[in-house]
Amino acid sequence: MTYNLLFLCTGNSARSILGEVIANRFGMGKLRGFSAGSFPKGDVHPLTLKLLADLKLPIENLRSKSWEEFAAPGAPQMDFVFTVCDQAAGEVCPIWPGQPMKAHWGVPDPAAATGAETERLKAFREVFTILKRRIELFANLPLASLDRMSLRKRIDEIGASANVTG
Repeated sequence: MTYNLLFLCTGNSARSILGEVIANRFGMGKLRGFSAGSFPKGDVHPLTLKLLADLKLPIENLRSKSWEEFAAPGAPQMDFVFTVCDQAAGEVCPIWPGQPMKAHWGVPDPAAATGAETERLKAFREVFTILKRRIELFANLPLASLDRMSLRKRIDEIGASANVTG
């Protein structure tokens, strides 16, 4: 079975986009990633695109989009919804069809990093590493055999851990 994951952030230009790409690339065929924002910026952050291109990951179809797309009729039904920024975690989300399991996997906003481009790109790499580790841990869970309460506990633990980039 393939599970649909929606990564939410306010602007949908960096963290949630990274989650989408990582889930699609490193989800071991079990995960299909999507991303959206409550107030999408309209463009994917240039350093998000640079990092993904440097890592030889696909960037062709990435776009900043509203979470309303995924609450609309005909949208793919989500199995899991992960907020990756504190602001989106506190917002009232749309009602998702199918009542997916939700969790907060907050990470720092790399778009807020300052300094030279190399320093800002380092912030994007750190967030990428954290999200990749969390998504790999999630992909390795025995999703089909865990009851809802056990699964909830495990995804919350993943979101609270894997913050080190080493």
